[in-house]
Amino acid sequence: MLMQYGVLDVWTYLVGVVFIILLPGPNSLFVLAIGAGRGVRAGYEAAFGVFVGDSILMALTAAGAASVLRLLPMVFIVLKAAGALYLTYLGIRLLLSAWRPGPARTQAVSGDQDSPFRKALLLSLLNPKAILFLLSFFVQFVDPAYPHPALPFLILATILQACSALYLSVLIFGGARLAAAFRRRQGLARLGSGLVGLLFLGFAGRMAFEA
Repeated sequence: MLMQYGVLDVWTYLVGVVFIILLPGPNSLFVLAIGAGRGVRAGYEAAFGVFVGDSILMALTAAGAASVLRLLPMVFIVLKAAGALYLTYLGIRLLLSAWRPGPARTQAVSGDQDSPFRKALLLSLLNPKAILFLLSFFVQFVDPAYPHPALPFLILATILQACSALYLSVLIFGGARLAAAFRRRQGLARLGSGLVGLLFLGFAGRMAFEA
C-alpha cells in the first residue's frame, strides 16, 4: 500500500509499533501520573511534551544524529548521565511528596505544579538511546532505493505518533479516574506517588548502568 512511497511491510511495522508503545517507560508513566494527579488537561500537556520531544528525536534520527552519537561516544555518555540525573531528581521529589507529613494533595502523584509540558519534553529528549533505537527500527522499513528518504521516515513517524497519541489518551483518562480515588483516599495518593518515584529511580539506574 505504501511501497510506492518507500515504506516496506507497513503491517509488520504497525505491529512492532504497538508492542514498543505498550512497553512501560518513563514517558508513559509520567503522563499517567500527571493525569492521575492533576487531571485531563495537565495530562494532555504532558502528552504534548512527549509528542514534541519524540518528534525532535525522530527528526534528528532522519538527519543522521545517531551516526554522530556513535562517532562521539562521549556525547552519548554525557546525555545519558543528564537523563539519569533528571529521572533521579523527579523520583526523589515524588518520594518526598509521598512521605511529607500532613494531608496528601491530589497532585502528589505528579510531584509539584511545574509545567507538565516542560518536564515531559525533557524526559523525552534526555534519552539518546531513543535516537539509536529509532534509527535501527525505522531503517528496516525504508526502501533504500527510494529517491526521497525523508518521505518514508515522515510516514513511519506519523504512524508511530498516532499510535502513541491514542495510547497516551487512554493513560490520561485512566489516570483521571484514579484521581477520584486519590481524593477519597489520601493514603492511596501517597502510595501512588511513592511507587512512581521508585520506578523513576529504577529507570535512572538502568539508564546510567546499561551499556
